[in-house]
Amino acid sequence: MTSVQEQLFDVRGVRALVTGAASGLGLAMAEVLSACGAHVTLADVDEARLEPAASALGENARFFVADVSDEEQVRALVEDVVSAEGGLDVVFANAGIAAVPGYGISGGQLLETVERSDWDRVLGVNLNGVLFTMKHSAAVMKRQGSGRIVVTSSTAGLKPEPAVCYGYVASKAAVLNMVRHAALELARFGVHVNAICPGPFKGTRIGGGVTEDPTPELERMWSSTVPLRRMAEPDELKGLVLLLASPASSFITGAAYVIDGGTFAQAGA
Repeated sequence: MTSVQEQLFDVRGVRALVTGAASGLGLAMAEVLSACGAHVTLADVDEARLEPAASALGENARFFVADVSDEEQVRALVEDVVSAEGGLDVVFANAGIAAVPGYGISGGQLLETVERSDWDRVLGVNLNGVLFTMKHSAAVMKRQGSGRIVVTSSTAGLKPEPAVCYGYVASKAAVLNMVRHAALELARFGVHVNAICPGPFKGTRIGGGVTEDPTPELERMWSSTVPLRRMAEPDELKGLVLLLASPASSFITGAAYVIDGGTFAQAGA
């Protein structure tokens, strides 16, 4: 890279936290940050996957087991990062779930089938978890006078998506407005807040993990909805992650970045 490129996308020594990092998009986020020299804490509720995921990234990575739907666990997570690293520069609030096991195949969820327990569970992670992660990270960043918070929403938060559950679309839409709200509040403290809105990606555990290694049927179904005619690979998120974590995004806040192979554009939005 040229010196200009190195300066723009330099995350060496950056103290980063990624939730939902044991697999899928969260792991891809942690991979690119670690590979580019950031000190990354991977957080997830799945300890069995989390420890080997962090170990594979080498000396720049560490891990912390936490359920983001529990505010005290999130508080402890952030305190642990600050204690170990001396501060917190970049947070990817990525942890998310969906309640419908047949994600994409069953045709989503009918309104009359919404169970309160499923609704509460999805919002507990996707909405409350984001709030708690933003809240405790922002408190540290305000004191520092700098920081970046990136929230994983979804194209399902921007438009109707019949293939997913009601709790998922509601929570992913809600976090987008939280991002804009927080971006306005935190801008004067030098804290940037943005969102990523992925479309259909392979390798995720959303909806019971059916897209982690999608069947040919599921892959054909999702690919048919995308102008580029395929699902994305987790690695294809890494460029956007690096942009939003680095000085290259120095004048970007309150934004939502769609990365979906053109699906949202064809919806006429």
